[in-house]
Amino acid sequence: MARDYKKEYANYQGKPEQVKNRSERNKARRTYEKAHGDLPSNVDVDHKRPIRKGGDSRASNLRATSESHNTAWRKGKKGYD
Repeated sequence: MARDYKKEYANYQGKPEQVKNRSERNKARRTYEKAHGDLPSNVDVDHKRPIRKGGDSRASNLRATSESHNTAWRKGKKGYD
């Protein structure tokens, strides 16, 4: 079955909260790259202190991590939450 991107955008990605989250992720990457230089596309920018716990997108709160490491952790796992 083909993926319905239009429906997916309407139901999730186009919601104001998700647009805001995506904008915050893009801002974080730009901030990190401005301070440290360009990153390859397979490297993510991670917030040391998560936004939901009062973190922000200042360069001191950001670090580069591999894409697989940044998307694989679980909430509450020691060392990441």
